[in-house]
Amino acid sequence: MFHPQGQPGVAADRPDGLELGSEVAAGLDPLRRTGGPAVKRLVTAAVVLAVATTASSADYPRPDLLVEPTAFARPEAARFVVLDAREKAKYTAGHVPGARWVDHAGWAKGFGDGKDAAGWSERIGALGITADTPVVVYDDNRSKDSARIWWILRYWGVKDVRLLNGGWVGWAAGKRPTESAEPRFVPAAFTAVAAPDRLATKDDLLKSLGGGSIQIVDARSEKEFCGIDAQNNKRAGAIPGARQLEWIELIDPATHRFRPPADLAKLFAAAGVRLDRPTATHCQSGGRAAVMAYGLELMGAKDVRNYYKSWSEWGNADDTPVVKPAPKK
Repeated sequence: MFHPQGQPGVAADRPDGLELGSEVAAGLDPLRRTGGPAVKRLVTAAVVLAVATTASSADYPRPDLLVEPTAFARPEAARFVVLDAREKAKYTAGHVPGARWVDHAGWAKGFGDGKDAAGWSERIGALGITADTPVVVYDDNRSKDSARIWWILRYWGVKDVRLLNGGWVGWAAGKRPTESAEPRFVPAAFTAVAAPDRLATKDDLLKSLGGGSIQIVDARSEKEFCGIDAQNNKRAGAIPGARQLEWIELIDPATHRFRPPADLAKLFAAAGVRLDRPTATHCQSGGRAAVMAYGLELMGAKDVRNYYKSWSEWGNADDTPVVKPAPKK
């Protein structure tokens, strides 16, 4: 398992480093050196708060799912294939050195029902990835696009796939090196093998409604969940019994990093989501649900499925029950 060590800074002695804390400390250090006693006390308190409220990948129950930007300063990081899930124009303008561009939009539309093993063998192999290739994915969309790529790769049998904590925003904030040239690599012979235990279907959820054998987590907005925002679907609302927690709540809006484990635990508990139950996540078309599935696994959940067709199927079918819960506020 890959656990890169932290870089010099406020919390460099901790695994993976507390990168944001270190950067905040660096920015405030001149004030601490030149200010009076009151300023120094205030700055010290700010640094302690920054460190205390920022988590590194090693702090989560599943540290093997997340990589810190500081990890790329370590020689062993070269074993990873890095995928950039942003728009091609952004990738061309500058990307993490060595990163290969992955067509998120094409992958999002191409997954379908998860049965095209031959097509996905070719698509994933074209990126030089085998089942045993360690992969890191990033985007600039609060992990919504990279989480979808993560989930699809895991579904088709790539064993070690991780997200870059903070994505492109975190990388750029640290003023790390970038390049515009596309790397040269050799396509790989990849045989896609579906993992059906990672995918939920409409029939799975319909069968579970009576006995509640599957915990359903709705990653959409509250307005979608309550039927206020129909999103061009035939019907609006929620799956009976579903718990609602919007995907974006898992991400810090300023840094694009996943919230610390204690915060995630509180969010899941407040939404009535249990980490020890078989779970299916859904949204409109699988992307936001992938972030939720990732967050649950990051926190140690072991039986998590993505209802990939999500509300685009459920809200437009004739045999699916729909409820309209009252808004929380």
